Amino acid sequence: MILIVGASGALGGQIVDRLLERGERLRLVARTDSRPTRTDRGDVEHVAADLKDPESLLLACEGVETVITTANAAGRRPPDTVQTVDHAGNENLIHAAEVTDVKRFLFISALGAHPNHPMPILAAKGATEQRLRESRLESTVLQPATFMDLLIPLVVAGPAQANRPVTLIGSGQRKHSFVASADVAAYAVAALTHPEARDQTIVVGGPTPLTWRDVVAAFEDELGRSLPVEHLPVGEAIPGLPEFVTHLLAALDGYDSEIDMTITSDRYDVRPTPISEFVRDLLREEANSAA
Repeated sequence: MILIVGASGALGGQIVDRLLERGERLRLVARTDSRPTRTDRGDVEHVAADLKDPESLLLACEGVETVITTANAAGRRPPDTVQTVDHAGNENLIHAAEVTDVKRFLFISALGAHPNHPMPILAAKGATEQRLRESRLESTVLQPATFMDLLIPLVVAGPAQANRPVTLIGSGQRKHSFVASADVAAYAVAALTHPEARDQTIVVGGPTPLTWRDVVAAFEDELGRSLPVEHLPVGEAIPGLPEFVTHLLAALDGYDSEIDMTITSDRYDVRPTPISEFVRDLLREEANSAA
């Protein structure tokens, strides 16, 4: 039995789909106020639990061999915060897994996570990684780079389709190994049964490091037209976009995160999604939604 925390989210849902294709028995955790999970199959158990409620997690973990969590406080409102969910909540989940004799724990962290990181979310994820290493659980940590699905639709696809200029923070010339969430789901599922994933941290990126200019060029190729690009200095907000987007773009303009995925993708038999394919599928999905 595999317990999935965060099954109602985009990444969690993709992991659920892949595990069902493999014929795994699943138990999906949902908060009472969350939207329904993506499957109503009769062979899938559903359990109401909350990372802030230790007793509910003990019940959720009972009889489970593997725990996978993708849950985080992004987009939530108090009392769901980085401290209550990503820090204390994950501590509660690890404790429940230990008490109920769970064997394996797979945690979706983030590239750069460290207990002393100045960004609270990365500090919380780093603390969770450290707690896992100190536990008796067999653990695997995935550290994905920035998701293609998170920023690219907001920063480039939206303006491109609305015939507005693309606005970037800073130079737009830093290179990052943007990764598709579908690839992260594939690595997560592959790691569950791969012997080399035991008690390991796996850094996950896309096939090729990209600048924001590269991303814009991929949209230009797919759309068959040039896109106007404007730049704002670090510290200024992009009108119409959530505040976290501006903060993340500013952070990304301060460093490069180039990841060579050749060995890792071969080891786990995952074909990384190229930006051209991601852009094509994204524009096709949005066109179908608008039809």
